[in-house]
Amino acid sequence: MGLHPCDAGLVDMRSDRMRQILSDPDGVSGLTPEETRQLLKQAQAAFDGESRLLELAAGGEVIFVGDTHGDFEATRAVVGRYLGDNRRLVFLGDYVDRGTDSRANINYLLCLKLAYPASLFLLQGNHEGYGIFRFYPADFWDSLDAELGELYAQTLLRLPLAVSVGNVVALHGALPDVKSLSGVNRIQPGDEHWKQVTWGDWQEVDGGYLGIDAFTGRPQFGGGYFSSIMERLGKRVLIRSHQPTAPQVMYDNRCLTIFTSKAYMPVRTIAVANLEREIKTAGDLLLEPV
Repeated sequence: MGLHPCDAGLVDMRSDRMRQILSDPDGVSGLTPEETRQLLKQAQAAFDGESRLLELAAGGEVIFVGDTHGDFEATRAVVGRYLGDNRRLVFLGDYVDRGTDSRANINYLLCLKLAYPASLFLLQGNHEGYGIFRFYPADFWDSLDAELGELYAQTLLRLPLAVSVGNVVALHGALPDVKSLSGVNRIQPGDEHWKQVTWGDWQEVDGGYLGIDAFTGRPQFGGGYFSSIMERLGKRVLIRSHQPTAPQVMYDNRCLTIFTSKAYMPVRTIAVANLEREIKTAGDLLLEPV
């Protein structure tokens, strides 16, 4: 990887156990209930130290990873290929449900967050919000007993909501109707802005707020809303995931939707932003299969 856990200040989760998992990710499947509780409590402390809006310094490369949805193989491939060497990884949410290895996937990501807190960032998707907003399918959440379910819910609702770096803003769903980027820090789980970020869809039509989709319950937004909010936030490109029915690029090539899970797409895709040059459209990003 070009990066060692001790370089980043490895957080406990009993250090020897953590090192075993980082050297052999399959070991995460063998976490005991007590080790899982330790991991979740330490992850809570890590996320409490972050803002709802993560503002990353420009420079180097940032790797954006779409929904992984229990696709542990995808997460391992991304981490093995990209973590380290002056790169930062931003995961856009939805780590559980739909796939076959949700628990291994989220636990491995939490271990990585503790080991590489300045190189790996986990944003919140709608599937991390099960503690306050129920949905289907929720096979990961349904597999947990009440105590563990509450602990995971408390942990995942602490995840940041958005990343700002250079001309790029990244989040899970749609842009919140805030006056400035700093307004993201005031968003609370369950409020209308939170629903926009974690549940919002984009439609390739003119218009602003298009209402709630009667089938999915998701808020819908059009190109007019996109242009207005992006101008207000001072950003050129939005990178997001969440919506498998969306075109990969929309709105004059300024809105990019990616997926990194075979739960939705036959080809898993990540986006690489080289912050050494200006990014004006999604065409300035490199899309790679994993």
